[in-house]
Amino acid sequence: MPSGSETDAVEAGTTATRATRGRSRIPWRFLGGRAVFYLFTLWAAITINFFLPRMMKGDAVTQYLSRNRNVSPEAADALRSLLGLDTDKSLWQQYVDYWALLLRGDLGVSLLHGLRPVTEVIGQSLPWTIGLVGFATIVSFAIGTIGGAIVGWRRGSRLDALIPITTFLSTIPYFWLGLLAIALFSVNLGWFPIGKAYGVGMSPEFSPEFIGQVVHHGTLPAATIIIASLGGWMLGMRNMMLTVLDEDYVMVAEAKGMPRKRVLWGYAARNAVLPQIQSFALSIGFIVGGTIVMEMVFSYPGVGKLLLDATNAKDYALMQGVFLVITLSVLLANLLADVAYAFLDPRTRQTEA
Repeated sequence: MPSGSETDAVEAGTTATRATRGRSRIPWRFLGGRAVFYLFTLWAAITINFFLPRMMKGDAVTQYLSRNRNVSPEAADALRSLLGLDTDKSLWQQYVDYWALLLRGDLGVSLLHGLRPVTEVIGQSLPWTIGLVGFATIVSFAIGTIGGAIVGWRRGSRLDALIPITTFLSTIPYFWLGLLAIALFSVNLGWFPIGKAYGVGMSPEFSPEFIGQVVHHGTLPAATIIIASLGGWMLGMRNMMLTVLDEDYVMVAEAKGMPRKRVLWGYAARNAVLPQIQSFALSIGFIVGGTIVMEMVFSYPGVGKLLLDATNAKDYALMQGVFLVITLSVLLANLLADVAYAFLDPRTRQTEA
């Protein structure tokens, strides 16, 4: 006979054989281990971010001089010193200086944008990407996860037809999907503008007119992102639901006569969504990095287009800054996903115990 501090696996909502009632214990050992892992990964990513541009042929100053031949040798040396490419310093000293600048929040200056600080350049493009791609990704994740749970729960019904339809739409190259959307809804029907983030002649300001312009211009690219990524979320959740529905605790919950909605959302979907959370954390890099193809097709001023321009111009400081922002976003998102995992799945807490 189990004691009052224990409950069976059905009441816990997982395949665990035992779970603790009341307030869940915080898995400090698990979270501490993950934090150490992510700190090491951050150091490795920053180190690679430092060495990779220096392993490439030429440098940003050489590329800049090829476009501006009237720059004096003294000015070129000053630019190399400003960008941390001073040949008088050893590679180790440059690495130490790079870390010192990072700890002060200084990512250098962008030659492509007239020696403006990289943080300022990225700060102007990042909100556009987060606002559009972030919103579209969250909506796609929510619709796909909820829809996949319902399709998996009602397996064998007509809802199964949604899986091949959404999967087919996900296989269409985004470049073609965006062009088809522009041709149909912008050129033929004239419902949406062809591109840009807002109308010509408008200046960014917090006003109803400008917000309406942003929403109007962002509807078509956001809709194409949702359509292109919906199939993956729905298929993944549906497959996990089919696996979870065969677990003992779900069948016992149904045998006890619990309400079907409670069994669906409180037991089956709660456990099936765990891998989805991890996949969503990995897609954060997609959100911050932006869909370069989408921003090219719709001429959207996001981080993806900024990274493409910096790569073409060999603006290494800007490239490093964008890569650093993407890396930090992905690591932070995965850390938060691990925290959510630890609180949603009691087996994580039991592993620590």
